[in-house]
Amino acid sequence: MSTATTTPTAGGPAPRLSSARLPRWTPWVVALGSVAAGCAAGLAAGLSSKVQWGLIAGLLFVAANFALTARVEGRRQARDRLATSLVWASFVLALIPLLSLLWVTLERGVKVLDGYFLSHSMGVIGDAETGGGIYHAIVGTLEQVGLATLMAVPIGLLTAVYLVEYGTGKLAKAVTFFVDVMTGIPSIVAGLFIFSSWIMILGFQPSGFAGALALAILMMPVVVRSTEEMLKLVPNELREASLALGVPKWRTILKVVLPTSVGGITTGVMLAVARVAGETAPVLLLVWGNPLINMNPFEQGQSSLPLYVYQQYAAGQTASIDRAWAAALVLIAFVMVLNLAARGIARWKAPKTGR
Repeated sequence: MSTATTTPTAGGPAPRLSSARLPRWTPWVVALGSVAAGCAAGLAAGLSSKVQWGLIAGLLFVAANFALTARVEGRRQARDRLATSLVWASFVLALIPLLSLLWVTLERGVKVLDGYFLSHSMGVIGDAETGGGIYHAIVGTLEQVGLATLMAVPIGLLTAVYLVEYGTGKLAKAVTFFVDVMTGIPSIVAGLFIFSSWIMILGFQPSGFAGALALAILMMPVVVRSTEEMLKLVPNELREASLALGVPKWRTILKVVLPTSVGGITTGVMLAVARVAGETAPVLLLVWGNPLINMNPFEQGQSSLPLYVYQQYAAGQTASIDRAWAAALVLIAFVMVLNLAARGIARWKAPKTGR
């Protein structure tokens, strides 16, 4: 560790503006010591849960880091180090269940995940029999989410443009209020609404399109909110410069505002798609499932990945549970790809700050 030193000057020695500091590798050494002490304390206390060992190690790390920093660098730096340690400890605590979920899904999902599983449907295979696949569920998910996107994105985009560029008065406040309400409604409520209106009142049969209607309702508020925030970030100077040149307002929005915020809008749309891709309740209520491949979402039942996972796990057989874990792994990969695509598009379309 470094200590305060003095350097001679013409008027006598003057202290440097530096004080004792711990080496940069100190937190890592403290972390390793805390892990060892936590494991030892867990073994001595007879604790069987590794989570309890980790909590003890985390508490020891925060306490030891604070005490060592207070002794060497002072209490002010110790308080700063304490806040940093708490942030890192919270991050690790949040990361543990996510990594655990991913590990368990990988471990149990790879048992039957292969090319045959991805390219075949259940057909006439029973729940207790081995074989079968999720091709019909993949087709259903892509069609239902695609139809929902085609319905929700234009409506959500136009609503956000109205709220930011034209919305004033009571109508805009009412639209904002209902968008906030729709953001928090459970997915089963959207499914019940479509079931009562589309199936019971209008007399249509359960189908993939009915499920897409419910998914579109869930997507709309997410698209509206994300697009609205992106449009608000566009500088007003760009709008004013376009209007000063005599460009109509609608053309300014189309040629200036939307292209400027297209990266953020695309990210919001992709995140909305990822949100509804894993919904089970409205699909279970409106689509009903189908073990065979159905390419037509407007007639008869369809399957989807979340519905397939639910039905296979509910069957309770060893073969069906293995298929459920494999389908869950495919669904996680699908959502992960969408999120990575959203981040890539956002970075690609982000304004360039350098020259």
